[in-house]
Amino acid sequence: MRTSLILSMLAAALTMLPSEGSAGSMLRASRSIGAPIGFPSACARYAWLCHNQGGGKISDDAAMPVLQRVNRSVNASVRPALDISTSGKSEYWSLPIDNRGDCEDYALLKLKTLLDAGFPSNKLSMSVVLDRRGNNHVVLLARLNAGDYVLDNLSGSVRTWESTGYTFLASQNFSNKGAWQVTLAGPRAGQFSGT
Repeated sequence: MRTSLILSMLAAALTMLPSEGSAGSMLRASRSIGAPIGFPSACARYAWLCHNQGGGKISDDAAMPVLQRVNRSVNASVRPALDISTSGKSEYWSLPIDNRGDCEDYALLKLKTLLDAGFPSNKLSMSVVLDRRGNNHVVLLARLNAGDYVLDNLSGSVRTWESTGYTFLASQNFSNKGAWQVTLAGPRAGQFSGT
């Protein structure tokens, strides 16, 4: 994911009110924000990305094994590669091309795989974060009754958002898939909230 994307999201986040933290262990959104660069064109190509497809067959009780399996399977099947080497474009959100992709490509494949397996679309969301080193990154969130869990190409296990050490900047709206919201939370959130 390009630095220009993260800088534009951070600039927008600076003008927003910070989120009030987590309720249970769910990320809370404070305000609407524009979608990341590359997301709108991915929506045009992949209807499943930006349209709620109703409820799925997988209950919260059965969700964690499915999430773990999909996270491990996609991480094992895709090789890391920059968008420029797979699509010829500097920022291009797509399913992996020739089994290669960057962070958002992994997250998109996990999202599609979970939807195809019957996971409810209103419990899945793409999210833009800063990783522990301050690099921009995209992960997939899964919302369960116990909280929000992260499927990440940099981790072999599904973890709660708090345990990742990531700073969450913005996430796809769980109920309106074409919209994004500020989710400013995590270790570096204070430096962007103006406090």
